[in-house]
Amino acid sequence: CSSDLIEHLQASGLNVRAVDVPSTVPVRERFGVPHRLGSCHTAVFGNYWAEGHVPADLVQKLMNEKPDDIVGISVPGMPMGSPGMEGPNAVEYQVVALDKDGKFILYATRQGQTASQ
Repeated sequence: CSSDLIEHLQASGLNVRAVDVPSTVPVRERFGVPHRLGSCHTAVFGNYWAEGHVPADLVQKLMNEKPDDIVGISVPGMPMGSPGMEGPNAVEYQVVALDKDGKFILYATRQGQTASQ
């Protein structure tokens, strides 16, 4: 799923530098990503992080709007149909933001995509 997610981000105009690591846990701990929001990919950009299969447009939105109260966004787990996980049985999934006070905020809800969409 890593290469598919990278392709999704690059196709949206984002510059991606991928670094393979044995575990993303140390990276998540360093940037304060709560275990509950964990997934398989951690991206760091500016003062923010994105965890998991976050749609590129939401990464771009965060980068453009630069909200002071949000530290990162996440698609917890690996929901079927999220970017890089397209396939049969796509599900609706939530993108969760974490604010500076440690509160979880619903950032967006998306319908997953099948491989043919």
